[in-house]
This record gives sequence, structure tokens and C-alpha cells, in this order.
Amino acid sequence: MGFHIRKSRVTIHGQPVHQPDAPTSDIEMARIRLIAVGLIFLCAWLVIAGRLGMLTFSESPQKPAKTTSTQVVIKPGTPRATITDRNGQILATSLATASLFADPRNLPDADEATTRLVETFPDLDRDDVFKKLSGKQHFVWIKRNLTPRQQADVLRLGIPGLDFQKEERRVYPAGNLTAHIVGYTDIDGNGIAGIEKSFNDELATHPAPLRLSLDLRIQSILHEEIRKTIKRFSALGGSGLVLDTRNGEIIAMASLPDFDPHDPGKASDDARFNRASLGVYEMGSTFKMFTAAAALESGQALPTDLYDARKPLKVDRFTIRDSHPESRWLSMPEVIMYSSNIGAAQIALQTTTPIFRAYLEALGLTQRAPVELPEVGAPLVPSRWRDINTMTIAFGHGLAVNPIQMASAFSAVITDGILHAPTLVAGKNDNATSPRIFSEKTVMTMRKIARLVVSEGTGKQAAAEGYVVGGKTGTAEKAAGRGYNRKANLSSFLSAFPMQDPRYVLLVSIDEPKGIPETYGFTTGGWVAAPAIGEIIGRMAPLLGIRPFDETAPEIASGLYIDPAPTKGGRQIVVF
Repeated sequence: MGFHIRKSRVTIHGQPVHQPDAPTSDIEMARIRLIAVGLIFLCAWLVIAGRLGMLTFSESPQKPAKTTSTQVVIKPGTPRATITDRNGQILATSLATASLFADPRNLPDADEATTRLVETFPDLDRDDVFKKLSGKQHFVWIKRNLTPRQQADVLRLGIPGLDFQKEERRVYPAGNLTAHIVGYTDIDGNGIAGIEKSFNDELATHPAPLRLSLDLRIQSILHEEIRKTIKRFSALGGSGLVLDTRNGEIIAMASLPDFDPHDPGKASDDARFNRASLGVYEMGSTFKMFTAAAALESGQALPTDLYDARKPLKVDRFTIRDSHPESRWLSMPEVIMYSSNIGAAQIALQTTTPIFRAYLEALGLTQRAPVELPEVGAPLVPSRWRDINTMTIAFGHGLAVNPIQMASAFSAVITDGILHAPTLVAGKNDNATSPRIFSEKTVMTMRKIARLVVSEGTGKQAAAEGYVVGGKTGTAEKAAGRGYNRKANLSSFLSAFPMQDPRYVLLVSIDEPKGIPETYGFTTGGWVAAPAIGEIIGRMAPLLGIRPFDETAPEIASGLYIDPAPTKGGRQIVVF
């Protein structure tokens, strides 16, 4: 039954005041109560929304990256640029991933959450996870860069307080093949080795791919042949590179042993060490090419000069010997062809120490190679350069350099006489100019001598039919304490092809090879490294569009011929 409230008339100071009609039914009263409850819920929702907004702007789940003055602060969501080889093959790129984090304050049970996470990810340390989840922080990382399946596994756990942060994971499709060159990043995306470190700022801020000079096809061939040679001779390791003589671009560079750039922490120090750029070595008889070039260009020597190699050379307390003595007078080409230490020492001394040193400096052999890697070794130069230093450096002992310097200097000796700065970036040297070191006359003579080494000398096994290979063997005893270990060699071959117009320089060095029956126990550069050079050239030349030549054709055979033992016109050089 309803009820009725009688209207009444109210006056103030005698004036009537209008009053609204009062509710007249149960339905109207219920409507008023619903409106009141709605207003209460609206106020509660606004309070919650305000609090969430404050948390959003005051507490970001992004873990602050530790930065230094040399690091670039990368805005979240900025992709790191891709690195490619010269043909566009991807060497490094970034993939979107999810990383798991937790807010311990929102976890209902830290112990149970720890147990279930460790069951999901057995590689996690239980004590470490529990310490994180039972703490008072509002943000802790649990596991970075999850796979989609791992992310789904976590979601199925249904644990409050766990969430994901979008990140990027750096991946290296070529893996070990380019690890020493491309390098790697840390978990926060900062480059800490190789090109990743050298170009960290550019990769972090510029979206365009970084195109390297490497050719992944040639890199694979070089890597494989060095690996096979190391295995064959039970060596400690090895290195090699291929250099474009026209511009100094490095199209392949390998160092073995190597490592997985996705997990560099598991690699040994030796595996992470880049022998091709960071290692510096006494390169042995390969240095004789620079000795001869300096002597010829300076005018201090002629190709027909003869040097007394009938017996070891004694200088103060030092004795210079030949490993396979000819025990006679040798012409300059013969000194190189037979790799005579005695002859090379005399050629350098004939050139004079100041002039010889000046040419080595001009070839970049006394300064750090200007290549775009953080891991580049500085050469070891005598603190006091005397005549005895000149004599030993003439055949590759007493001055330690890295393989990049060797290849770059050799390119100048046998191509255009110009030292092109070695580079790992495609197109960098397209418009660069450098001074000429050697004349065309000297270059042509050195080509003939390099060809002689392969056609008739110690480098015969480097021959690749049709590709007119030239070069120089090198076998250096490794330094040990204050002397040398005669049982530990660095065996190398420094080469170029085709010698009538050299397009590429190659260097292979094998560290401490062991003698095998097939080499009669010898571990010299001619037996160890030269065959690898021949295999590499034979495989890479067709890929680079270089057709084989008829090596007996008159224009090639006569154009690269030099008489190694002139019967007349030679002058005997006596420097003591």
C-alpha cells in the first residue's frame, strides 16, 4: 500500500518558496538508491584509475641500462641496424623478443613462484630466483630474451606479479664464420667486440644497414681451408685473409679457433683472440719481399747484384744461417727464390739502415693497422734500431706485425706501388688517395720475383693452375724467453694472383704445425701454408669472375720472366 505526503506552503519573510514534489512511490525510491550506488562505484573507479596512472609514469618496467660516457642511450623500441656482407647477406640483425620480469610485491607466494619458474627453466639458479622474488624491489629480471614457446610456458603458470618486457635479441646468421670480425653485443644491446663495438653509435642510431667489405662466400672458403690445414698438421691455430688490391678492402678474414657469437662467455680466451688483427708475429721470410723492394726502389741495389751465401754470416755474437743453404753466390731473385737469410741480410745492409727503416714505415709496418676493429695489435718495433736489427728484420725476425699489415704492404709492392689503407667497410676507399711508394719498374720486377718463387722456388705447392700465382714462403721460429723455440714455427705463405695484373692478395699463417709423413716431417711455409693458398685460389677465383689463363702464353710467360741467375752483368756485393 502506498503513502501520500501532503504538500505544504512555506514562506520566508512572507514570500512563498516553491518545493519540488516528493517521491510518491517505491519505484522512485529504488531509482534514487541505484543512482547513489552508481556514483559510489564511479568514484572508486576514478581513484583506481588515478593510482594506475601514477604508477605508469613513475615506475617503468624497463630496467635502467648502465651507461658510460662512451655508450649511446638507446630509446626503447629503436632497432639496432643490420650488418651485411658486400652482397647483402645478413651477418648480424635483431629479433623482437620478450623478457620475463617480476614485481615481488605482487607475488602471493615467492617460494611457490620460485619452484614453478625453476621447473619451467631448469637453467635458473633456485637460490638466486628466490632471493629476487622475496625482495622488496618493484622490478627484477628473471630471464631475458625468451622464445615464443618459453613465453607461452610462463603464461600457463598464471602467477600474478610476472610480466614481460619487449626487447631485441642480436642474432648472427653466419655464427662462428664471422665472429671475430662482426663481434657481438651484451644482453642490453651494446657492442662489446668487433664491428659491433667499433660502430656501436652508428648501429644504435642509424637504421640503414652497415655494409661490410666481406664476401661471405670467400669467407667460408678461407675458413674451411684454414680449418682443414690446422687439423692436418695438428696445429694450435691459424689465420688468413684475402685483400682486394684495388682499394684495400678485406673480402675475407679468418682466425681459428673461433667461437659462437651468441654465447661468447663459453669460449676460451684463445678462441676469442683474433689472430688476424690482434696477434702480432715475426713473419719470417715473407719479409724478404719488402727487403728487395726497398733496395730496388732506393737505387741501392740491382736485380743482377750477387750476394755471398757460401757460408753463415757472423755479426758480433750473432750467426745468420740459411735453413737450406745453396752455399754459393746468389742473385737477388735467387735470394728470394731460395729464401736465403744470409742474402737478405746483405741486401738490407746494402740499402742502409735509415733507408730500409723508412720504407718499412712507409708501408705501414711500424704503426698499428688503421682497420675498423677495436682488436688491432700494435707492431713490436726495436727500441734501438741498429744494423743488426736491420739484418734480422730483413728476413722477418726482430719486428712483429699483424697479418693485415703484411697483406696491405705486399699489395703495394706488387700492384700499383700505392699503400691502400686496409678496410672492412665496402666503398670506404672509393675516393681515397694515397702517395706512391714504389715505381712501376720496381713493381714489375717484384711481380716477376714473386712469380719465380711459385714457378721454381719454395712456393711451388701454392700453384693454382690457370691463375698465375706468385708469392713468398715464410717460416718463423716463435720467440721463447730471450731466444727462439726451433720446434715451434709460424708457417706462412703471402701470395697474390693473377701476377700479370694482381687483383687479390692472400695470406695464410699456421701456428705451430706438426710434421707429417707426407711433408717428410717439414713444417715450413712451403709445405704447410702454400698448399692451402692453392686450394683457396682455385675455389674462390671462379666465384669472383676470374677466368683461368694459359700460363704458357708468351704474353704471360715472358712478361713475368726474370733470369734468376744472370751469367753476365752481375756485380758482387760485399758489405763487410
